[in-house]
Amino acid sequence: MRNHPKAIGLVLGPLVFACLWAIPTPLLSPMGDKVLAVAAWMLIWWITEAVSISVTALLPLLLFPLLKIMPMAEVGANYGSPIVFLFFGGFVLALALEKVELHKRIALNIIHRTGTSPNRVILGFMLATASLSMWISNTASTVVMLPIALSVIQLLLKDADGFTKQDQSFALSVMLGIAIAANVGGVATVIGTPPNSVLIGLLENEYQIEISFLNWMALGLPFAALMIGLSYLILVYLMFPNRGLEFGASQELIAGELQKLGPLSKGEKHVLYIFGTTVFLWIFRTAINNLFPHLGLTDPLISVGAAISLFALPYEIRPNKYILTWEDTSKLAWGILILFGGGLALAKGMSASGIVDQVAQAIAQGNYGNFSTFCLLIGLMLFLTELMSNVALVAVLAPVVAGIALGLEIPLLHLLIPVTIASSCAFMMPMATPPNAIVFASGYVKIPQMARVGIVLNLLAVLILIGVYVFLMPLLF
Repeated sequence: MRNHPKAIGLVLGPLVFACLWAIPTPLLSPMGDKVLAVAAWMLIWWITEAVSISVTALLPLLLFPLLKIMPMAEVGANYGSPIVFLFFGGFVLALALEKVELHKRIALNIIHRTGTSPNRVILGFMLATASLSMWISNTASTVVMLPIALSVIQLLLKDADGFTKQDQSFALSVMLGIAIAANVGGVATVIGTPPNSVLIGLLENEYQIEISFLNWMALGLPFAALMIGLSYLILVYLMFPNRGLEFGASQELIAGELQKLGPLSKGEKHVLYIFGTTVFLWIFRTAINNLFPHLGLTDPLISVGAAISLFALPYEIRPNKYILTWEDTSKLAWGILILFGGGLALAKGMSASGIVDQVAQAIAQGNYGNFSTFCLLIGLMLFLTELMSNVALVAVLAPVVAGIALGLEIPLLHLLIPVTIASSCAFMMPMATPPNAIVFASGYVKIPQMARVGIVLNLLAVLILIGVYVFLMPLLF
């Protein structure tokens, strides 16, 4: 029965496509109906996960040329967009961090420095997870933190009074704190979470609007910090307080884990140099280009350069030892890169067929208030992302939101950026994001507990994003 929705989705996707394509009276326009049919097929397969979401993202490559929407060369260009290579470089950097276990060292050091009281340990786990999630995938950051968290929780199971209600509150706060921080931490940087790059690609490809790494961080980092700080307070003081809980062994455990890692290895230092240089170039790219106008640095260019360096620059000359070999790329999230390309291709098709313009005109002719429309879109994105992939959701909805922004004469960035950020704020359900699923699988979190915290945090995210829209967006963009 578990695969029943998948089987239904597998058949329903092409069936809905055929119905929309063959409808005698055009809903939008002959070309617009074709794109709408492809979008419906993709959306159904993405929601039901009838096949891999990355395989679904290949549909435009097949259907757009067959339906004479776009030639294959034009569709294929979206799968090789500079934004795809920006994320490719980010994935390679993440692979290197994980291979030399530098990510684990960073996480343990953050936890070690935050203190040994239960609430400080929870804060340490959240800060460490968010810091990692800014640079590596939220799934990887959760996988790194989970065994460390489980070790700390096991200390409570072994103490004299057993696993008490206070212990349970601590365990819940740790697990949910890791999931929350992993989801929100990625918002802080362009490469932190895939929806960010889908948006950046849409803006560059369709509207020739460029957002630099530093510009994104100016908004993303404060949002992530505020969201994580308030989430921490809600967890430890409102939802699951652990007053009176004390344990002293956690510091010894963390110190012991750090001791096992030993001093920084040559490989770790090498990755640290390349990683630091890459982040420096991303942040100060505009200033460097102003100093050297002919250099023409871009974020994707820097990202690809970092990736090549990890394969081509040895950290030991004799014998030649490299951080990464091509075999390591078997662990790379190639499917996500295809997903980016599929999202960009779909957005291109919606734009080329006039769907975005039609949405813009319909909104312009209607009597819609800017603020109420914004709130509706934020709520729609935030709660839909509990049910389907946030990358797929942004790929489908971002071009439509762009049309709405044009129709209401709202600056594109003021609407698109907060709506995209909302897609990363899924806290209610285990299936909403991989971090949620991973901590749920630990056995310390039940669905009602996750949903109870999640609904509060979802509403909190809506309020913060309204504040971002009203106060921050006009200042930054």
